[in-house]
Amino acid sequence: MLRSLLFILSFFSFSNAYSQTKINWDTLSDVKFTDKYSKEVQAYYYFPTFGPKVMAVANREVILRGYVLEIDRGKDVYILSANPFSSCFFCGGAGPESIVELKLPKGHPNWKMDQQVTFKGKLKLNAIDIYQCNYILENAVVYSEK
Repeated sequence: MLRSLLFILSFFSFSNAYSQTKINWDTLSDVKFTDKYSKEVQAYYYFPTFGPKVMAVANREVILRGYVLEIDRGKDVYILSANPFSSCFFCGGAGPESIVELKLPKGHPNWKMDQQVTFKGKLKLNAIDIYQCNYILENAVVYSEK
């Protein structure tokens, strides 16, 4: 009896350690921005303070759907956006919380601009490096829902 109970408990803790969490853009909007001056670039930038919804999924494997924006094919820079290119953070009125930088494996497929794709990866929060997005999806791969 005790062995059976231990086996069941270990199974559930093992399976939870590797599960993904589906998030949406509302989750990522739980952030406040303040202007902060950077001596390095001699300009102000948005400094994030992440809220509890975001902190709850930090460093976890998440699933997120959005529009793929190819920023620089030569440097392999892709962004996942809550909005299509015409109204994204760079071109429209959306904020930095509406984009996630994709860190893709070598040999990944190419996508068309504004193609909607669901990705799975580890969500990293960035409040320090002004040359990267506030949200970074590491080891981002296409997630297919079966």
